[in-house]
Amino acid sequence: MIVREVTIGSIKIGGSNPLAFIAGPCVIEDEQSTLKTAERLKVISEQHGIPLIFKSSYDKANRSSVTSFRGPGIDRGLKILERVKSETGLPVLSDIHSVEEIASAAEVLDMIQIPAFLSRQTDIIVEAARAGKPVNIKKGQFLAPADVKNIIDKALSTGNQDITVTERGVSFGYNNLVVDMRSIPIMQGFGCPVIYDATHSVQLPGGQGTCSGGQREFIEPLSRAAVAAGCDAVFTEVHENPDKALCDGPNMLHLDTYPVLAKRLMKLSQMVKGW
Repeated sequence: MIVREVTIGSIKIGGSNPLAFIAGPCVIEDEQSTLKTAERLKVISEQHGIPLIFKSSYDKANRSSVTSFRGPGIDRGLKILERVKSETGLPVLSDIHSVEEIASAAEVLDMIQIPAFLSRQTDIIVEAARAGKPVNIKKGQFLAPADVKNIIDKALSTGNQDITVTERGVSFGYNNLVVDMRSIPIMQGFGCPVIYDATHSVQLPGGQGTCSGGQREFIEPLSRAAVAAGCDAVFTEVHENPDKALCDGPNMLHLDTYPVLAKRLMKLSQMVKGW
């Protein structure tokens, strides 16, 4: 199985490269807290040799309730992400939700992300890939791993080879998700690096009525399983106080515990690659 190498800023995902990481708060709550979290992640990255991409959404367009916090919006959000990038040197990633957003987002982001609910939207995928930046496509909760080949082909049709796909669980309804670890080698078989989304996989969609619930206690065991299955990167949303977070708090990891998990996963990945 040959998996392409994708470069995001200074970080390389796939190929023979070490396990990479994507981390940050689910949504930009404000400029100060976002910069503070990014600075802490930068220190963690440098202290422990963790290849890290910073992620936070400027808009959460698929929240459960119309009253849910969505973020600062694209204009303000991109300015904050641009500051994160310039002050920490970390590559930055965020979601786009429409074709109209792509040009502005591509001016700032090192990697454009397609949300899971939009992973079948041809125009969005093609235009994001045409922007010339690496694109991460999150596999929809409603898709089988084999379905991703057609999605990858849409992106590759533009000539952009810097495509990754993310496993984030499959919905069987009733406010729960199930992760099939077979999806990792299956999707790698299409030539793209596969990222495992550890925090959204433990989400309980709509589980709290007007918002999603989550089971963060399962982040580590599922992450270990995904790394053992050979994923190329691990996506983990983190927060200084997840229980007070404005979005997805129940399935986010506390920032203080993040380096412990990341170091364990790096050791496990090295062992698996050694096999």
